[in-house]
Amino acid sequence: MRPKALDRPLGLLRSRRARLLVLLSVVGPGIITGTVDNDATGITGYALAGSQFGYDLLWLLIVTAVCLAVIQEMVARMGTITGKGLSDLIRERFGVAPTVWVMILLFIANAATTVAEFAGIAGAAQLLFGEFARYIAIPVSAFFVWFLVLRGSFRVVERILLTLALVFISYIVSAFLAHPKWGDVIHHTVVPTFHASAPFLLIFITIVGTTITPWMAFFQQSNVADKGLNPKDLWFERIDTYTGILALNLVAFFIIVATGATIFVHHIPVDPSDPSAFAKIALGLKPLAGQFAEQLFAIGLLTASLMGASVLPLSTTYAITEAFGFERGIDKSFGEAPAFLTIYTTMIVLGAGIALFPDAPLALITNLPNIVNGMLLPLLLPILIVLASDKRIMGRYANTRLFNVASGAVFVFLSLVTLAFLASIFFPGLFRG
Repeated sequence: MRPKALDRPLGLLRSRRARLLVLLSVVGPGIITGTVDNDATGITGYALAGSQFGYDLLWLLIVTAVCLAVIQEMVARMGTITGKGLSDLIRERFGVAPTVWVMILLFIANAATTVAEFAGIAGAAQLLFGEFARYIAIPVSAFFVWFLVLRGSFRVVERILLTLALVFISYIVSAFLAHPKWGDVIHHTVVPTFHASAPFLLIFITIVGTTITPWMAFFQQSNVADKGLNPKDLWFERIDTYTGILALNLVAFFIIVATGATIFVHHIPVDPSDPSAFAKIALGLKPLAGQFAEQLFAIGLLTASLMGASVLPLSTTYAITEAFGFERGIDKSFGEAPAFLTIYTTMIVLGAGIALFPDAPLALITNLPNIVNGMLLPLLLPILIVLASDKRIMGRYANTRLFNVASGAVFVFLSLVTLAFLASIFFPGLFRG
């Protein structure tokens, strides 16, 4: 007979074990979304920030992490409470016409990002095997992604690519081996630095646009809905979401530190329009890999690009077909889901085809979607706020007044960044440099 004194500790143990099991069953959408966001565009954006401005933009990662936490918590909550994807909710709440415009903007942003993923594949192939390798690597990778996602097991591919993407932990190690002045790193992490110049604003919006992207909202909410989570799982899904954001920003932080402590300190100019830009960015891994820095960077860039090329077109295709009620699913034949397969195949062919252009500035192409995403965010956020605040949709889980103040502040910040960037283009005299 068990002593009664043991009942409470054993009960607590079972309770904690039960909570851990629930957390493990819920975990996935947030962590996968955060990890996939460190794709070719993310790596390029953070590396350019470190190589061009050293540690000056580290503080911005804290700001974008808070903004991203607000946005992704809303979509995680909507997916958990309603069991529906974001496209479904937009159509039901706003009607068909606004939904069409949102889907057009999403397609443009994600198509540009898909091109960037194939540009990342091309850059990796060139670093590993030489200039001509890109013309083989791009079509082979395009077919590989298309075949495995539509004819194989996407979940298996996803797990493999996520595992391979761990190579970017090498940036964390390299950052320490570069022996940066940690006092300077900490100072720039907590004390904002701002330069009133067009190049700084360009990298500024690049960081915002690569960290917070429209596709993340659609992707995570659809994943949450597909997983069949319910209101009891909300607390655990929030942990999943915040863990993904933390992982994303940790990798970003050390990419900036590694490139800032090597490329920036040694005054190596990195111009994204320069064909050798990726080779210069790879120098950020030299403290760890030495003469093999290019190869290590190329392997990481290749796996991250393949991961993005798998997820981005699929996420876009699901969002569009969901919005208009078309049949969807990777296990469907063309006769069963013609719109789904056509959109997905079009994005793959379009992305690979543009990246194949001779003498294309690969680093520049890889970075451009960050700017596009940064400019589209202020258009998407009000829609999310309205949906998450609607008690007819969310019931007692609708946004509180305090949360709407926070999300409103995020909207103001993103809008000001976009307006400042546009001003630097149309009124260059306003800014130095």
